[in-house]
Amino acid sequence: MIKVGIVGGTGYTGVELLRLLAQHPDVKLEVITSRSEADVKVADMYPNLRGHVDLCFSVPDVDVLAACDLVFYATPNGVAMKQVPELLEKGVRIVDLAADFRIKDAQLWSKWYGETHACPQVLNEAVYGLPEMFREQIRAARLVANPGCYPTAVQLGFMPLLKNKLIDETRLIADAKSGVSGAGRSAKVANLLCEVSESFKAYGVSGHRHIPEIKQGLAIVQGSEVGLTFVPHLVPMIRGIEATLYAELNDRGAGMSLDEIHAIYSEAFATEQFVDVLPLGGIPETRSVKGTNTCRMAIFRQEGSNTLIVSSVIDNLVKGAAGQAVQNMNIMFGLPESRGLDQIAVLP
Repeated sequence: MIKVGIVGGTGYTGVELLRLLAQHPDVKLEVITSRSEADVKVADMYPNLRGHVDLCFSVPDVDVLAACDLVFYATPNGVAMKQVPELLEKGVRIVDLAADFRIKDAQLWSKWYGETHACPQVLNEAVYGLPEMFREQIRAARLVANPGCYPTAVQLGFMPLLKNKLIDETRLIADAKSGVSGAGRSAKVANLLCEVSESFKAYGVSGHRHIPEIKQGLAIVQGSEVGLTFVPHLVPMIRGIEATLYAELNDRGAGMSLDEIHAIYSEAFATEQFVDVLPLGGIPETRSVKGTNTCRMAIFRQEGSNTLIVSSVIDNLVKGAAGQAVQNMNIMFGLPESRGLDQIAVLP
């Protein structure tokens, strides 16, 4: 059994981790931390876990966490980087669900996250946890930087086009929409029902902190820098992300039929358990992946246009966070990637 700890178990990502790990046949939950909720029973805060999780929240203690095989950090940005080096020295493997280790350039990270990185020496060791790109590196990793939710949907959608050199990599557009759970569980006026319901808005239009993460990953696939316009939107639903991606086909891509490009997508993800390419004409819906670790996508091309359109949907709390973290844990410990992640989406 893998002895697991969770630091920061009270947010939406934390409870999603608990839901998945409580049903995982190879995991023993050892400790769940929360300074504000210390000694509170987990099941009292989250009654859906009654009968599944008997632990109480506790104050983080390095010695207690050091007894774990792996620790998940489901904390705000800036927390993990202050604690991870000590746990690594004690032989604990880490999956960080925040952004502390996603961007390799410490100065770039500081620019977007507004503070000096606490352990820049660890950044080069951290493996970016998108299995469809870095599976082999994840297997041996001590520290995995779990991708952001928007970056997961966007990178997976663009990957086959960049890998096969079918598009102008300098003119990528990602128009993405997320449910309100992506903003976290903290009380904020902007996230109140009366503020969000019956409304739809863009945010971070002049620059969102996921931009450098997305560009970093896409540049690795392309082999050179990419140009990206990324605009996120808040929609009045709880879970889900839909990313509508636009790319201008180059001479090679424009000379291919949509059937041929679809075949490239199907082949690119043929062995990926958690990426589903729909048949031509299919339209991905966020509800079709609710509660699952699946990214579902489809491609389109309008008549007379050289713009390829990709629609990519995920559950922001699962493939966009906790589910992908569990997938990474499975890879790190040599388990089947789908272990504990074979849920079917909830409909309606």
